[in-house]
Amino acid sequence: MQIKLELGDITEQTVDAIVNAANSSLLGGGGVDGAVHRRGGPEILEACRALRASHYGGGLPAGQAVATTAGRLDARWVIHTVGPVWSPTDDRSAVLASCYRESLRVADELGARTVAFPAVSAGVYGWPLDDAARIALETVRSTGTRVSEARFVLFTEDVRRAFTARL
Repeated sequence: MQIKLELGDITEQTVDAIVNAANSSLLGGGGVDGAVHRRGGPEILEACRALRASHYGGGLPAGQAVATTAGRLDARWVIHTVGPVWSPTDDRSAVLASCYRESLRVADELGARTVAFPAVSAGVYGWPLDDAARIALETVRSTGTRVSEARFVLFTEDVRRAFTARL
């Protein structure tokens, strides 16, 4: 699999699937989640509400992933995953790694070959950038998948630098 790094807005990517760093409610929020819902339009929120009404009444647990339509985004699907909040006293690295593995598993189920990832948990959830980059890249590299391109779309220069140093 080819791994690419880009500085930019993940909602502007032309890929099979965009990974959304969602909150557990699946109903939109800030950061990547808010941007995906705003740009993707009401179709994404409608699909997320249907998920909440069926399998995910209590929300999507951290480390898991689920797909919906991409609405108005230039993608076929949005893969929603909930990252863990960073803790200095509780090692949640396995949960963060699971976000990437589960997103790739869902991508394979969908038949997606190109996937755009954000830096899950590295924003408002406070994960240290160097560690977030290490976990993301090591997990994506080591996960067996039919995805041919994993594109990390990083919103700020400091996040891009952290990922570049780890790549």
